Parts: sequence; C-alpha cells; structure tokens
Amino acid sequence: MRPLLRFFLALGILLSVGLNAFSQDSAAVQWQVTSKKISDKEYELKFVTNGPNGWQLYAPNQVLSEVATTELQFSDSAIQSTGAFKDSGAVKTEKSIIFEGTQVKVYEGATAWTQRVHITGDVPATLQGVLSYTYGKNDEFYPATPFSFSVPLEGGVSASTRIKINTIDIKNPVTPYGDDEAADKSLWAIFLLGFVGGLIALVTPCVFPLIPLTVSFFTKRSGTRKKGIRNALGYGLCIFAIYAFLSTPFHLLDTTDPEILNNISTNVWLNLTFFVVFIVFALSFFGFYEIGLPSSFANKVDEKSGIGDFAGIFFMALTLAIVSFSCTGPILGSLLAGALTNNGGAWQLTAGMSGFGLGLALPFALFALFPHWLQSLPKSGGWLTSVKVVLGFLELAMAIKFLSNADLVKQWGLLKREVFIAIWIGIGIAIVLYLLGIIRFAHDSKPKMTKTRWAFVVLFGAATLYLIPGVTNTKAANLSLISGFPPPLSYSLYERKIAIKPIHNDYEGALELARKQGKPVLIDFTGWACVNCRRMEENVWIDPEVEQLMKNEFVVVSLYVDERQKLPAAQQIEYTTKSGDKKPIITVGDKWATFQSENFNAVSQPQYAIISPDEKALTKTKAYTPSPSAFREWLEKGLEAYKKANSGVSKR
Repeated sequence: MRPLLRFFLALGILLSVGLNAFSQDSAAVQWQVTSKKISDKEYELKFVTNGPNGWQLYAPNQVLSEVATTELQFSDSAIQSTGAFKDSGAVKTEKSIIFEGTQVKVYEGATAWTQRVHITGDVPATLQGVLSYTYGKNDEFYPATPFSFSVPLEGGVSASTRIKINTIDIKNPVTPYGDDEAADKSLWAIFLLGFVGGLIALVTPCVFPLIPLTVSFFTKRSGTRKKGIRNALGYGLCIFAIYAFLSTPFHLLDTTDPEILNNISTNVWLNLTFFVVFIVFALSFFGFYEIGLPSSFANKVDEKSGIGDFAGIFFMALTLAIVSFSCTGPILGSLLAGALTNNGGAWQLTAGMSGFGLGLALPFALFALFPHWLQSLPKSGGWLTSVKVVLGFLELAMAIKFLSNADLVKQWGLLKREVFIAIWIGIGIAIVLYLLGIIRFAHDSKPKMTKTRWAFVVLFGAATLYLIPGVTNTKAANLSLISGFPPPLSYSLYERKIAIKPIHNDYEGALELARKQGKPVLIDFTGWACVNCRRMEENVWIDPEVEQLMKNEFVVVSLYVDERQKLPAAQQIEYTTKSGDKKPIITVGDKWATFQSENFNAVSQPQYAIISPDEKALTKTKAYTPSPSAFREWLEKGLEAYKKANSGVSKR
C-alpha cells in the first residue's frame, strides 16, 4: 500500500502548507507597492524590492513546467491586469538545474516590476490584491509565493463599510443579563464524545488484541504488583498525553488569529478534502486496503521501548498509537474535522483529543489494577471485523456531512436536506443488511446472530426508521434529535413555510427597519456550516413563545460569518483591528466575522446580540442555548431593556 501511504503523506504536506497560508505570507522577499493613475479606470502598479536576501527571484513573464513565475490576483473580477509585467534591474540569465538546463531569468539584487490594471465599475479608494512570485536557489524552487498588498488609488471611492461601532459597549449594556463570556460551553460534550471515540477504538481489530498482552506485560514483568500498577498507570497517562499533545499546533494558529480556525472550518476545499479522506478511510474499513504508518517508523519507536522505566513506557505508548493508526486514524480524523467545523477553536479540539486519549488509556490502567477482569473480555474473532465495517459505513455518513458543508457555503444546491437524509437512510439500510449477513465483503464469513448483534440490528434499524420522515414535507421532517447535521429546513426541495425569516446579511437595512417600526434589533451571528446554529433554529426558534417574540417584537438579522461572496471592490478594505492588526476585508463573511469580534468580543457561532436602533447594547450576548425557556427569558430582558432605554429618552 505504498501509493496510498504516499497519498496521505502528500495530503498532510498540502494541509500543512494550506494552514500556513492562512496565517502569513512568505517573508523571503520584501516588497513596496505604489500606484499611478493612467486614466479614469486604468492604473499602474509598481512593485519594488531591494533583493531576495540570499535567494534568486525569478523574473516575471516566464512559464516553467506550465507554471507562471509571476501572477497578479484580485478578488473582484471587475479588476483585470492588462498586458505583461515590465521589469527593470540587473537581470541574470542562467541554466536551471531543476528544469534540465532551461534558460531562466533571475534577479539577485534590486528590481522593480510594473503592471497595468483596468477597473470596471467604481474605483476603490484602496486596492487589495496578491502578487504571486517565485524564488529559489540551486535545486530549491518555491513557486506561487503570495504577497498580499493594499495600495491607495488616486480618485478612488472611499468604502462605506462600518466595522467598529463605538456606541456598542457590550461590557456596559442597559441590562446586564446574558452570558458573562461568549465562550463555547460545549467543551465537556466534545470531551465526552472524544471519550466515547476512544472506547470505540478499543474494540477495533488493531487495539483489542493488545489489551491482554499489554496488561500481562505490566503485571508479570514488573517485578512486584505495586510496580506493575505504577507502570500501567504511567502507560495510560502517556497515551492520554500523546493524543492531547496532537492539538498543540492548532493553539498556535488560534493565537495568531482567533478567527483562523473558523475560516479553516468553512473553507470549501478543506471540507471537500475531508470528504475524500473519509471515503478513503471508509473503503479501508471495508477491507479493500490497509492504511498505516511506515512499519520502519513503528519498529524504530518500538526499539526505544526497552530504555529506562518512564522513557520505555512512553515509547510503548507511542508504539500503540502508531501500530493502531489504521483503526484509530479515521476516528481521530472525525474528531479533528468535527472540532474544526464546530466553531469552537483549538480548545474544542484539545477537549476531543484528550477525551479520546483518556477513553483509550483508561481500560489499560483498569485492567492492570484488576487483572481478573480480563477473563470477562470476549475473545477476538470475526466480531471485530464487523465493528470495523460498521465504522466504515459511519465514515461514509461523515463524508456526506463534509460534502454538505461545502455545498451549503457555496450554495450549489447539490445536497438539499431531503437528498442528504435519503443518503443517510441508504447508509442505515446498508448497515442493517450487513449486520444481518445479507451484505458481505470478501473477508466476511456468515455471521453468527448473537443477542448483541441483534441489538445492533434493532438500534440501527430504529435510527433508520427515525430518518424516513425527514424526506417528507410534514411537521415530522424536523428530526430534532439530529438537528444541525442535515442542511437546514430552508435548504429544501420543498417550498416550506418558515415562520421566522431573518433579514439576510443586511445590517444597515435591519437598523433602518428597526427605526421605522420602533423595535430593537436581534443580531444572529451564524454560519452555513454551523451545527449549533441549525439546532437553535430547529429546536428553539420554533418554540411558540420564542417564535412570537422574535417575529413580532424584534427586527431579526442573520449575519453569516462564512459567506464567501465577494464584496464589491469599493467596499473591500484593509481594516485595523482594535488590537492593531491589519486585516483584509474581502468577502461578506470577512466583514461580519470582524464585526462580531470587534463589537462583541467573540468568534464562535451562534451568538445573539440585542441592540437598539441607535446601536446601543441592551443586554449581554447569548451563545448556544438549547433551552427555549432560557432563550425566551433573555429575549424578554432585551425587550424590557429597550422599553427602559426609550422611557429614559422620553423623560429627557
């Protein structure tokens, strides 16, 4: 399976590069950018550098192995480059080692490049774009290195984009009722899900047979029972630490930019990548091939398990993590993807990975403490393969979820709610047929229908029957138990009657309507791929009292932080945050995500805020609140605060 392994190594490299691209541009070459007006709609951009600092900068207007050395990119199609780059400086022509002696032009010192652009429509006051250039030396070659720039344009129209609203003081609202912090409250839930994932990993063919072997090693070869118990507990602690440590890089990203994980989670290409990866994992679980880390790597780590007490125990734990990867990898992938797409940042990932590590480690420690429990364990056999195949079907269901995320963000219309649920129904039927032995894979024999197997047939059969109303146009289609996982009710094949129809991504329009109607504004910070947002809409908003308040007493506006639609060029700006950082506002989602973080100190969704038409905070914000009565009480407090504020204005 070397080709498959190379695929995953390449995928890992691509993901690493992609994550780095979110955080910063390359600093190999320092550029200065200026603009010159040629005519009303035409400008000349000039890029100047003192040199590539020990590297060679490839001159523009070259194509090497079908890759352009230089490209100018703009987010708005109304801005187009015209003609070729014009470059000046001491250019050097030499034969390339990489491209088999092809003559290439490079700069080793100062150079200036100019490029003309034509703008259709309004000319923005500030033009934002990306210069992709190429540099390298000897056999090193780095194409498409991005340099993001922002340059003023003479005679451009200043953007009317409002981000920071000074009158919104969320720390001092009219009524101090709501959440003290906008942090996600579901860390324990994610931890428990991870813990369950760890327990599931125990009953896979890669891990289960290792339990008696490992426990026997600690209880019989440690000299004394006390030392054996200590070593087993240390072994469990090392397993827990290894999996918890895997989330560390995401904390570094989260510190660099609090919104970065949210941007990653709603990235279309990342969701499509997860879709492909989960399909690959599912096929592996079906037995078509095995996915594993290199055996040489596992052997080298295993050799270290004999050194010292604690060091040896650590390497034994690391060996377990490596050799069990073919079974635990898909489960870990589910945790990784689930945490990234749940708007909870790196701490949710840490909670999930820690729970997984504890679920995997705890049984090893417990069986070492109580070795006689081993006698009650079922013997390894065909049932382990059945567990793996069922997990494969569940991986397929997860793959569909990630494809749905991409579909929702881009609004392709490929996986409407009923199509999504129908596919899940098909997967549920396949699981039941497999457990009954009607569907078999090449490695399967006729299953023995035990009580446990029948219990799982009933469980998955009941779950599948529960999904069936979801494809109908009835009240039963809500499926509240899985709300948030399928697309929302509004993303449907049917023309559904939706009681609450928020204003879509139009904050200024909502304010204007609120002033006319004399109502407070309820801001709903949401996202197309936000699971908890859908749960609120389908389980809380439909409560009769909540629905009445939202429909009749508030002007509701939904601001989608993952909306990928580009803003018009004149509204694209480089915004300086309250912490002093420069941030490009390119898409509608960029605008609302920054609006949320700047005014309400949060980057997770859903988040709800109540403000007056003159943009004053009436209450503290409210995060995910599964209780309709608690959410209703918060709305009522906001309404009281609005009346109180209006009363104070009237008296003055």
